Amino acid sequence: MSFLKANPRFLNTVLLGGTFAKKLEAIAKAGFDGVEVWQQDAEQAVSKTTQQLDALSLERTDYQVLLDFDGAVGEKRDEKRREALTMMATASELGSPTILVAANTAECEQHKIVADMKWLCQQAKGFGLRVAYEAMSWSTEIDQCDKAWQVIQQVDEENLGIVVDAFHLFALRRTVQDLAGIPVEKIFLVQLSDITMPLDSDALKQIARHQRLLPGEGNFPLTELIAYLDKLGYTGPIGLEVFNDQAVEQDAEILACKAKKAMEYILGKDG
Repeated sequence: MSFLKANPRFLNTVLLGGTFAKKLEAIAKAGFDGVEVWQQDAEQAVSKTTQQLDALSLERTDYQVLLDFDGAVGEKRDEKRREALTMMATASELGSPTILVAANTAECEQHKIVADMKWLCQQAKGFGLRVAYEAMSWSTEIDQCDKAWQVIQQVDEENLGIVVDAFHLFALRRTVQDLAGIPVEKIFLVQLSDITMPLDSDALKQIARHQRLLPGEGNFPLTELIAYLDKLGYTGPIGLEVFNDQAVEQDAEILACKAKKAMEYILGKDG
């Protein structure tokens, strides 16, 4: 059985080593439809990046990542709002439809989260952007998809949706039941990776940032997630976000092709 046949496939550049230009070339050559563009890669040369993405016919899945924004404390709140406006301007120039916001992992005032996200969504509308909100497994407050969905419901803005990241969903031994009740149109983005479970909670950040695996190399229940999304009728982007320190030392073109094969294998696997 093959799942999510028509969904755009993307690769996050974090998997690959080399220059940003070489990464994009490898991603396009491997047959991916799009790419997640990182702030640090694009902000210094937005026009050049835009031209290269166009030349390679690569979609901009999203522009990332706005960190520690929701519930930011004191002077940091204004600082993060300024950063958000700069990011949105850059995303618009790049032609990205979406900016990705990771749930706060620093000091956080929970009672301000909804107001902050509402402000962000209203500002994003002026740029014609959507906001994809990602629960982080070590977030101060919003560590799972069901909690992120509660925030999204309270914010109640049409351009706000959720990121389903397999790592943050499964690393804490949660299940696809965390997605129950989330309408398919509110799932803006799906990111896949793998690890070997069980995971020592003390190693959570280390594994997340340095030792994730390609789909099929660990034992996450990815086929369960994919089957759930397929049954739900999800048609949005699905791709790989794999932070791995050893991977970045490999040949980018070879690794990008390996990543594409791993992704297609897991999407075609039944059970």
